Amino acid sequence: MLKTVPLAHLPFSQACENNKQPILSLLMQWFAQSNHVLEVGSGTGQHCVHFAAHLDHLHWQPSDQLTYLANLQARLAHFPLCNLADPVALDVSQSWPQFTTQVDAIYSANTLHIMSKPLVEAFFAGCGQVLATPGCVAVYGAFNYAGQYTSASNQQFDDWLKQQNPHSGIRDIEWITSLAKQHDLHLQQDVAMPANNRMLYFTR
Repeated sequence: MLKTVPLAHLPFSQACENNKQPILSLLMQWFAQSNHVLEVGSGTGQHCVHFAAHLDHLHWQPSDQLTYLANLQARLAHFPLCNLADPVALDVSQSWPQFTTQVDAIYSANTLHIMSKPLVEAFFAGCGQVLATPGCVAVYGAFNYAGQYTSASNQQFDDWLKQQNPHSGIRDIEWITSLAKQHDLHLQQDVAMPANNRMLYFTR
C-alpha cells in the first residue's frame, strides 16, 4: 500500500540532496568498522536510503518522532534494501528503543539546532545508554565557536530558527563536546562541510 504514495508527493529536502554525498564520503571512513547504525531524526528518509545503498556492510536503523514515521516509511517502501530496517519511533526525551543487535554507531543530521537545550542533553544521554563500546557518533549541522557565528548566513539561520521556536538555535561546539564527554564520547574530528556546516565525529 505504501508504494502507492508517489515519491513526488512525499516531503523532500533539497539540502539533503545537496549534502548527502559529502556526508557519505566521511561515513565511508568513519563507519568502515561499524555494523549497526542508528540514525536519530531520519526526517524525509533521503539520507538513510542513500547511505544504506552505498554502505551495504551496515545494518541501517532509521528513527524519528512518531508523527513523522508514516511519510518516512512511505519513502523507504520505494527502496527495498536488505540492510535498511523499518523506521522506529524515537523521542530523545523518552526511553530509547531496545535493539536485538548492539548499536555501534549513531548518526544524526540537522537535529541539535532544532532541539531545545534539554533535548540536546537528552540526545547525548541516550547515545551514552544505547551505544556499544567501542562505538562512534557522527553529527552533522551548524555550530558556533567561542560563542561566535562562523558566517553571516549562520547568524541569519539562527535568527530564523528562534523565530520558529525560541528554544531552538545553533549550539556552541564547546558545550556540545562537554556534553559528549559526560557520556564517554570524545571528539576525534571536526570537519568543515558545505554551506557553513560541520561534521563531528566522536568515539568511545
